[in-house]
Amino acid sequence: MAEFKEISPNASAGEKLLNWVDNRFPASKLYKEHLSEYYAPKNFNFFYFFGSLALLVLVIQIVTGIFLVMHYKPDANLAFGSVEYIMRDVPWGWLIRYMHSTGASAFFIVVYMHMYRGLIYGSYRKPRELVWVFGCAIFLCLMAEAFMGYLLPWGQMSYWGAQVIVNLFAAVPFVGPDLALLIRGDYVVGDATLNRFFSFHVIAVPLVLLGLVVAHIIALHEVGSNNPDGVEIKGPNAPKDANGHPLDGIPFHPYYTVHDILGVSGFLLVFSAVIFFAPEFGGYFLEYNNFIPADPLKTPLHIAPVWYFTPFYSMLRAITSEMMYVLIACVFAGAIFGATRANLPKVVKGGFLGAAVFVSLLMLNIDAKFWGVLVMGGAVVILFFLPWLDHCAVKSIRYRPDWHKYMYGVFVVNFVVLAYLGVQPPSAIGERVSQVGTLFYFGFFLLMPIWSRIGATKPVPDRVTFTPH
Repeated sequence: MAEFKEISPNASAGEKLLNWVDNRFPASKLYKEHLSEYYAPKNFNFFYFFGSLALLVLVIQIVTGIFLVMHYKPDANLAFGSVEYIMRDVPWGWLIRYMHSTGASAFFIVVYMHMYRGLIYGSYRKPRELVWVFGCAIFLCLMAEAFMGYLLPWGQMSYWGAQVIVNLFAAVPFVGPDLALLIRGDYVVGDATLNRFFSFHVIAVPLVLLGLVVAHIIALHEVGSNNPDGVEIKGPNAPKDANGHPLDGIPFHPYYTVHDILGVSGFLLVFSAVIFFAPEFGGYFLEYNNFIPADPLKTPLHIAPVWYFTPFYSMLRAITSEMMYVLIACVFAGAIFGATRANLPKVVKGGFLGAAVFVSLLMLNIDAKFWGVLVMGGAVVILFFLPWLDHCAVKSIRYRPDWHKYMYGVFVVNFVVLAYLGVQPPSAIGERVSQVGTLFYFGFFLLMPIWSRIGATKPVPDRVTFTPH
């Protein structure tokens, strides 16, 4: 048991109260470790706004969600009407609902930007592997949260979107039908499905999400923040002052709390403009079909998920029966490459080819729909392995070969094109483009151990590059 700290009898009432709290809870200690004495690199740029913005949007979603739950009815016969009641009769209900719906899209925008910053500056590299893994787990959890919340308005697109996605699980061999039945809670998407999704959306997934966010921040503060140069400011060889503080670092508070206020102000201006002037955002944030009550007897002409799922939905649709032959060719090419490049016994090399034949037979005998689901899930799961795929000698894009910048640029363009194709009705040209885009997406990561080594890197400075402004 820790000893109680004494305080002067002449101290102010506020100081006495803080001392009383500190003797029972490490409030001052936490404040110092995570704010006033947490030293962050002094060369952060605007890309570093998005971490704090993600935390802000999470708070917005939780607070608005609490008020929405007060009036929402998780019943298939009442859900749509309760949303209309919130919009029309609850004081400021329209604002709360639009903040929540716009917040969902804003969450994915800032998270995608946050992940992109980590990608280009190598924030997933040693010693921050676990920070990245926790971040990817947050992204996966956020996708589950958004999908389950999407069903709750019980509009046409909510209902049929859930119908399509849940039915995909039925493609899993052997356990698929039972798995889909377990998720739906019934043989069709109905009241049982709505109640299950509501429970997970309001209670289970947010608890996991909050736990992962805390773990993400703790892991980050344990190893320290990365910076645009990819230079460690807290390492054993990093320059420090007489007190042991890094010379290339500044306390997070007040410097970066003020810095983040700028980002928050700009974000809230844009966020408010969307809420008040374009809450549907042309049908991307709130689809027009979702203003029509769910009708199990009337299927919309085109069913598509919300925009933030569409890159992965495009990959799902790209896996057709003829695409399977391309994937089989890729499996054999990978096996032959591994067998010829690796310095292994002939038996092991033969095992590579044997495994390729076995996987190819599986791919030919299992419905392409299942492999589409696997590709869609694999597109997210592969992000977890990024710290062990990148073998470049330097972290930051600033000091990588110039052609790496074009590689990352093409990756971003490819992701945006896949997102666009995901909201469009199926077409022959769109199908081909999405197939090429899917191959590039996976090739970017699977071939990274090879291409990330190629090219001459630029010399990395010993200290961060920083110009006061």
